[in-house]
This record gives sequence, C-alpha cells and structure tokens, in this order.
Amino acid sequence: MTYFKEKIDPSILEEDMEELEIIADMDELELPILPVRDTVAFPQIVIPLFIGRNRSMLALEAAIVEKSELVVVTQRDVEIDDPSTSDLYEIGTECAVGRMLRMPDGTTNILAQGHERVQIIEFTQKTPYLRARVRRLIEENEKTLSTDALMRAVLALFEKCVQLNRNIPDDAYVAAMNIDEAGWMADMVASVMDFTLEQRQQILDTLDPTLRLQRLSILLAQELDVLELESKIQDQVQQEVDKGQREYFLREQLRVIQGELGELDTQLAEVNELRERIKEMALPDETKAKAEKELNRLSIMPSAAPDVGIIRTYLDWIVELPWVTATEDNSDLTEVARMLDSNHFGLPKVKERILEYIAVRQRAGSKMRSPILCFVGPPGTGKTSLGRSIANALGRKFVQVSLGGIRDEAEIRGHRRTYIGALPGRILQNMRRAGTTNPVFMLDEIDKLGSDFRGDSSSALLEALDPEQNHAFSDHYLDLPYDLSNVLFITTANSLYSIPHPLLDRMESIEFFGYVEEEKLSISRQFLIPRQLDEHGLAEVNFNITDNAIQEIICHYTNEAGVRNLERKIGQIFRKLTRQLGEHKAIPKSINRHSLNKYLGIPSFSKQKLNKEDEVGVATGMAYTQAGGDIFPIEVALMPGKGGLTLTGQLGEVMKESIQAALSFVRSHAADYQIDPTAFEKQDIHLHVPEGAIPKDGPSAGITMATALISAFSGYKVRRGVAMTGEITLRGKVLPVGGFREKLLAAHRSGITTVIVPAENEKDLADIPKKIQRELKIVFVEGMEDVLKIALVMDKG
Repeated sequence: MTYFKEKIDPSILEEDMEELEIIADMDELELPILPVRDTVAFPQIVIPLFIGRNRSMLALEAAIVEKSELVVVTQRDVEIDDPSTSDLYEIGTECAVGRMLRMPDGTTNILAQGHERVQIIEFTQKTPYLRARVRRLIEENEKTLSTDALMRAVLALFEKCVQLNRNIPDDAYVAAMNIDEAGWMADMVASVMDFTLEQRQQILDTLDPTLRLQRLSILLAQELDVLELESKIQDQVQQEVDKGQREYFLREQLRVIQGELGELDTQLAEVNELRERIKEMALPDETKAKAEKELNRLSIMPSAAPDVGIIRTYLDWIVELPWVTATEDNSDLTEVARMLDSNHFGLPKVKERILEYIAVRQRAGSKMRSPILCFVGPPGTGKTSLGRSIANALGRKFVQVSLGGIRDEAEIRGHRRTYIGALPGRILQNMRRAGTTNPVFMLDEIDKLGSDFRGDSSSALLEALDPEQNHAFSDHYLDLPYDLSNVLFITTANSLYSIPHPLLDRMESIEFFGYVEEEKLSISRQFLIPRQLDEHGLAEVNFNITDNAIQEIICHYTNEAGVRNLERKIGQIFRKLTRQLGEHKAIPKSINRHSLNKYLGIPSFSKQKLNKEDEVGVATGMAYTQAGGDIFPIEVALMPGKGGLTLTGQLGEVMKESIQAALSFVRSHAADYQIDPTAFEKQDIHLHVPEGAIPKDGPSAGITMATALISAFSGYKVRRGVAMTGEITLRGKVLPVGGFREKLLAAHRSGITTVIVPAENEKDLADIPKKIQRELKIVFVEGMEDVLKIALVMDKG
C-alpha cells in the first residue's frame, strides 16, 4: 500500500489520472456511489478495490465518462449482495480512480486515492447505479500540545504493533513517522491496522482529529495486548518445539556414542519404550513429573551403573499401577441381590448393606465415599467368600491380602528405595494385580495384626482405611500420592477385641453369626454338596446323602459356628466314594446316619459335656471365643486348710478378678445360703476350669463361678441342664455380656434346656432364631438371688 498527501504518484497511476479535475472548492456536489463490502476508504490513502457487481461497474464507468470522482461508501452488512440506501453508512470518502485492470474472472481491479470525507445528503438516483448529493467535510488541522502528545502516543503504540504483527510492513511506521498532521496520521494508521470494519468506520466518522487520535489510541492499546499475548504463546510453543528438537538431537548423539562404546544394546530401547508409555498414560501431574525426572536420569546412566536396576524397577511400578482405569459398577439392584442370594445363604444384614451402597452410588455418583466394611464373626461363616461374591455382583476385580501374623509396617506401606530389594507394600502390590482403581479389596484377619521393633502394622493401615485421607495414600517406596478413595475395602475378623480402637473407628462392622442346625442343613444342600460333587467328579453319579446323615455330621462330627469342617467331612465321604469308583467297586446310592462310621469313623463330638447328674460345686458356663460359642463346666473343690484360693485352667487376669468378686459376694451373703462364715477360714478353695490348655479370660463367667462356690459351701446341687452367663458385682447384680447369640447357639447344640442370662441382654433376642427360642428356656435375671432359684436344687437329700 502507498501513502499520499494530495496527488497520486504518476509512476503508479495511469496517464489519464493527470487529466482528472479535482474539485476542491465546492461544498456540495453530485457523484456516483460505489458500495464496498469489507473495506473502508480513508482520505489521502491509496487502496485497491475489486469490483464485481453490475451496479458497481456502472457507477465506475459513469465516473470515468464524466471524468468525475467516485464516493466509496462501506455497507453495514457484508453479506448483502444488493445493498439499498439504508444498508450504507452515511460517511464515505471521495476518491479519484487511477489504474484499472480487468481480471480473468470478470472482476475489475482499480486503484483509488481518497481525497476528502463526504457526507451523503440525499440519494438522487438508485438505478441502474447509485448517485447521491454529498457534502465535503473539511477538518481543521490546528495543532496543539494535546494533539502533539496524542500523536506521539499513537506513534509509540503503532511502533510496537508493527514490531509484533508481521502482516504490517515496516515502512508503514516510517510513513506514519513522517506525517505531521493529526487527522492524516490517524487515518493512515487505521487503514493498515487489523481493525474490524466497525472500528475503521468509527475512525472515519470522527471528524475532530484530536478525538480521532484518542479513539485510535484505545484501539491500538487493545490490539497491542492481543499481539503481546499471541507473541508470548508463540514464544512458549517455539521453546517447546526447540526443546523437543534439542532433546531429539542430543538423544541421537547419545545413541551414536553408546553405539560406538558398545553400550547401546537394550537399555536405549527400554528407555524409549518407557518414555512412550509414560507419554501415553493419563498420569497425575506430580507423578508424571517424577517419572520423567527418573527417566532422564536413567537415559544418561551407563548400563553398568548400580542404580540402573533400581530406577528401572521404580519406573516399571509407576507405569504398571492403575491410575485412572476403573470398571463400571453393576447398577441393577435386582441382579446384584439375585447373585448374592445364589452364592450365600442368609446373611440379610450384609446383603442389605451392599444393596444400600449400590443404590446410594447410583444417586450420588463419584461424590460418595466408598465405605470400609468389617465382617466380624466365627471362622467358616462365609466372610471371605462373601467378599468375592460382592466383587462378582458389582462387576469389580477382587484382590485379597491375608494380614495374619504381619508385624512389619513396611509390609503394608513398602520399603524406602534406599534399601536393597525394596518393594511397595501389600496394598500397592495388589492394586497393580487388580489393574483397576476400584477393586473390592479384602484384608483378611485384620484382628491378627501384630507389632514389634519394626513398627506397628495396624497403624500403617490407618491412612489406607480412612475415607478422609486415602485419596492421597503414600507408600514409602513409591513416595507419590496414590488415590484409594474408589476402592471398596472389606476387612474380616473373628473378634473386635484385639483390633486397636483408632483402626476400628474407621470401619463399619457387620456381625456374622454362627449357623443353627437347620441353616447348616440348607447350606449343605444348596452349596456344599453340589460343590463337592463337582470337585470330586461325581456330578453325574446317581448318589444321595440323606438329611439325617447331614444332621449326624453336624451334631457329632463337627463342633463349629460355621460350615468349614462340615464341608471337609462331606469331602472326606466323596473322596472315599471316588476311590471306590476308581477301583471299579460299587458304591451305595444313598448314605444315611448309620453308614457314616464307614466313611468318617467314630464321632468326634458328643453332648457329653453335660454332667450325667446334678452335682455339688459344678456349674455350667457359656463362653464366646473366636471359633464361636461354647459351654464349659466350672468346678470348685473344698479341702481343709487356712482359706487359700487356688486357680487353675490357664485363666486370664480379668477372669481371676471376676473370681475374687464372686468369692467376696459369697462370703458377704453366707448367712443367706446357710453357710458357716468360719468355713472360709478353715478350708482351702480350688477352682478349676477344664481344658486347661486353652486360654480363658473375660468377666462373663462371674455368676457361674459364684453359683459353683455357693453350691460347694452350702451343699446344694446345681442342675445339670442349666447353663448361665453374666458378670457379677460385689452386690450380686448381674451385668450384660457380649456374644449373646453365639453362646445360646452353643448351649442349644450341647443339649442345654435352660439358660440364665442378664436381663439387659433381652434386647438381643431379635438375633436369636425362633426355633432356638422355642426349644430353649431363656431366663432373664437381674441379681444372684434370681440365678440361684433356677440353678440350685434346694434339697440336699
């Protein structure tokens, strides 16, 4: 583009340009109108115009024939093909037509030089082309200090824009610098800047040069901000490109050097493979930065360096751990319930909790925190297998870690990389094995965790099992935050007593109760027998075990709260049958209770724990152990002496204190039961709990020991069919106990007919099967006087 003041350069325009008459002394005149779409013509500026519309060609030809000038006016909407008078701006520019060239596509290219601003007063002709009466707008060129300051400011802004915008030629700034009129400078700068059509027209409409410079300076400042931002982005992009090219060049050099040294082998290939995998993985920013840092260290190390293997193993763990991969949960509650019922008998509370979890997750989505469930109950009640069934029902991966006997904290949270052979802890190892971020993660036997000089392993689980902080679990080996918030943790325990309180507080415990005989029979029919038949290859054999045979196994060959030993006994029968088939011997079509001896031998258990008759000084108690409920006799023997007390049976400290409390109650109420107070000073007491190899502890045998002591000193016999449990106070009050359901199930299995339990445990009857409640006489007591009325036979004869 070329810039002019008054006349068109003869070297650029045609010779006939010299013949044009510039009418500068008229205020109003009638001229042809040339509408243009996407440009604004300014005074003193030469612009190229491309004319293709018929009306525009007629207006151009009229101007040439009349040897007059042409008014170039911008149309408001560039999309309009045939603009009317209302589609044009009111202010245009009077232009002289210079060189004209006809193009091969039928359009005409002309050079036009703007002379003056004109205002359209009235359109005098609309067809076949537009003509209008216009008035020239003469601007004042008075130069003031304010105008001079504005010109300098605009020139400074324009210089920066020219430097940043490659589309603006450098001589544009030189031309602007040599202009000494404010209005002309504003027009010239506006004509070369990448302003919008409306912004350029705004500059053309502004007649006051000072105001025009002010508006132009605002537009230039805005454009400069955009250009600086673009330049900054381009520089950043270029730096990244240059960095990538530099790294590529250096790696190629390194590859050649290593090739010359004979060190190329597989290390470079492995580094490149790791680099590609890290690049493709969706890793958290901190993890990705750490991986790239270690990878860069590995790439410059010689293959014989001792740290190569350590870094390579560390990077392998990063790329193999699941960071974002997750499985989609099964959202069909009906299907999940059906799958849980098909795999497990009973357990309504557990199944209800899982269905609630799925329902809430459907509504809340990712906002819901995964619960930490703790399944508590005797062995063989289905805790571990239920965890696997939950994973199958949800459609998740299942991983399992047995925590029994773990004493080293590093087993849970990993070893630091400074140690030789360091590895992540069990949690991250199993997360890699699962391959997803939301598996069902079972921590078996959490009550068997221990601690020693290597740390407290239970405390190491606090972070992993805390929904408030396990979104950034830190393993000592990885030393990076790892998100465990989507993992469904399930822990199992036989008892809650040995679990530290801070750890127990983070878990939602769900109790698994032992099974009664009818439940075990149903489980055998639905699950155990079909599974054992399939495992022993007997599914197609016409064979049956009768219900009375299964009940015989339950009562006399097993003594457990769960069904684990029951399944073993069934498997033992099937093994013998399979052997008979292998030896081509005939097998019976049915096994009943009378033929069990042939396959299982002599019964291992019986109900002989009960005394054959009522005895003095022997009372039956009920206990709750990790293997479920059980009953046990407590024996008291008196002998001449000086009031000494001997305790045997491997009793714990709490149980010994309970014996002292029971003895104090008996001595303080001796007169109530016709006991000579001096007997306590003339006789020694020996209290024994049989099965001395088994540790025993707890206060729940308090009323049993008090009953045995009173029976021994008073001579009254204790009823053989009565079992009891409850803690005793010095005043003879009976306090509630735990393991209520398991104790009653054990009493029922052992043939007990009457049980004496604390009155405050009456609320626990809801967990007792109706059949047990019908067959057991359950007596609730508040004090020892109520206990003795039921337990003692008040007839010494």
